[in-house]
Amino acid sequence: MTAHTVTLGDIELVVDEAGDGPSVVLLHGWPDTSALWRGVVPRLVDAGFRVVVPDLRGCGRSSKPEGIEAYRVEHLVADVLGVIDQRCDGRASVVGHDWGANLAWVTASFAPAAVDHLVAVSVGHPTSFRAAGLAQQVRSWYVLLFEHEGIAETWLSRDDFAVMREWLEHPDADGVVAEIIRDGTLTTHLNWYRATFTAKSFVAKPPSIPPILAPTMGIWSTRDVALCEEQMTGSAAFCQSGFTYVRMEGLGHWIPLEDPARLAEHLVGFLPGSAA
Repeated sequence: MTAHTVTLGDIELVVDEAGDGPSVVLLHGWPDTSALWRGVVPRLVDAGFRVVVPDLRGCGRSSKPEGIEAYRVEHLVADVLGVIDQRCDGRASVVGHDWGANLAWVTASFAPAAVDHLVAVSVGHPTSFRAAGLAQQVRSWYVLLFEHEGIAETWLSRDDFAVMREWLEHPDADGVVAEIIRDGTLTTHLNWYRATFTAKSFVAKPPSIPPILAPTMGIWSTRDVALCEEQMTGSAAFCQSGFTYVRMEGLGHWIPLEDPARLAEHLVGFLPGSAA
């Protein structure tokens, strides 16, 4: 992987790249960085893709602006479009996991010319997610806690991040915690939630955004404790160029880490232009 810096005003995003061929941008979520995709990248490169993997703002090696306002979704979308413009000649397929999936949906909705194909891993279309009812709201309980600055940080970090280690069941919990401590990114990670998901969002009407024009794949895993299946399958209603649904049995939330080979196989079979 070769690291590059994408400069967007006061924001600098560190982007890792590898391979040659059609461009695929991989977007991580919380509490991850570009390292989430380390098992997927070589498989996509071997299949003939050029893979572009940013540390998103507030995370890893990239800029960490202060304040919740800096993490509003329009700024995050602008970051993705800046990466696609500067490193992918203005158009790429976009794959996102967790928060990265939500960002991928919104980017494809508002900037269809920049997104060739879309793959959302774990998190469904924003409207489908919010319309999934009580089952999804119960699984999203932590959003209400994250809204409280200071309290959420204390809860997650006390006793050497014991709650975070146990609750998330992250396959690389030690590495994630070490990175958060080293880079001081717990608050900037949580600001992603605070800028978008608040207590009011639990009772507000589902958002209405332009339809998804890119061919889309949604991937959900049966042991995901944070996300119900309906929020993913309901995404089909918002995809004008087709929606391919993949149900991955026996995996938890961290699909790119738990089974990168199987995930990469689905991506290679769906994304256009591979050598496979």
